[in-house]
Amino acid sequence: MHAELVIVGNGMAAARLVQELKQGTGFDGRILMIGREPRPAYNRVLLSPLLAGEVEDQALELHSFDWYVQQGIELLCNDPVVVLEPERHRLRTGSGKQIQYDQLVLATGSNASLPPLPGIDLNGVMGFRTWQDVEIMREAAAKGGSAVVIGGGLLGLEAAEGLRKLGMTTRVLQRSDYLLNRQLDRHAATMLQQTLEGRGLEIITSAGVECLQGNEAGQVTSVILKDGRTLPANLIVVAAGVTPEISLARAAGLDCDRAINVDSELRTSAVDIFALGECCQFEDHTYGLVAPIWRQAKVLAKVLRGESEQYAEQPVATQLKVSGISLFSCGEIDAQNASVVEYHDPELGDYRKLWLRDEKLVGAVLFGDTRQSNDYFEELLTRQAFLYSGQIH
Repeated sequence: MHAELVIVGNGMAAARLVQELKQGTGFDGRILMIGREPRPAYNRVLLSPLLAGEVEDQALELHSFDWYVQQGIELLCNDPVVVLEPERHRLRTGSGKQIQYDQLVLATGSNASLPPLPGIDLNGVMGFRTWQDVEIMREAAAKGGSAVVIGGGLLGLEAAEGLRKLGMTTRVLQRSDYLLNRQLDRHAATMLQQTLEGRGLEIITSAGVECLQGNEAGQVTSVILKDGRTLPANLIVVAAGVTPEISLARAAGLDCDRAINVDSELRTSAVDIFALGECCQFEDHTYGLVAPIWRQAKVLAKVLRGESEQYAEQPVATQLKVSGISLFSCGEIDAQNASVVEYHDPELGDYRKLWLRDEKLVGAVLFGDTRQSNDYFEELLTRQAFLYSGQIH
């Protein structure tokens, strides 16, 4: 089997790349996409709303099987690439298919990071990254019982809210002493925690996990904290970050650091092999947000068509979603050498804190009334600040 372009991976980055390729002109070669999951690409951002029952399955679909057929793209699902031979321009899939390529794109994404805790391999302990994870969590929730989510960042809170809505008694363990410690100041985090606890979540901050315990059948039954407390758990979801999936690239001898090293044209160290998305590293940057990956896809599509284009870092924004709460955060939170303007209305549940340096905005947190969030965002964007912004709604 031979294809002018083979894309290893069928996630959001790969789907965006083929969309960009098909929107332009100049690339008429055969395209083969190979994915390890059993379905076409879907919107991972909506996995949390799917878990919580807030959206239907079809809302996650990026492209149907029919779309790939109409676009002349061959899609090979549920058959991951297991061997890559760059010097021969050849790869092999798990089912034994041998494929020659002219150009290859690695879009292998990332995996949930599981800490090396005693008991981490027990049944009922999992990450939260795929549609299959949602199905497993739904099945566990249908049996009732208790869930523990390790990680009080965005993904952990989303998972916890989804499990709570499905009827499980749910606890969140946060290693830091307050939630979303990279996006919020302590006051806003306290308001968020109080709101979530009011819904029925139990949140334990400054929580260190000693080990996970299970029964004789290998099923997890509890979490033991470093302070000696034992928390019952039929399900443990680890939301402690992600690790770029670079095992195929590393085994093939490609230059890798934390991820697959690429240049400004998304070229790897191997001839005719490119990488984009969560599996790639440009300079010192790795990726988890949609905006820079979309820009990478646009650049790479032009490069694959033979045009001249280069990727460069830009300020980015991210949207946070935990149903029911309006929240905005951007710029330097708890900025040093800055003056502070603060407003709090406990009755309305509104909170606003701005950090100013030389009378210019350098950071902001809004809780409740977020109508001015776009103004703050635009001001920081024009000043080329690195941004985090979100709407928890």
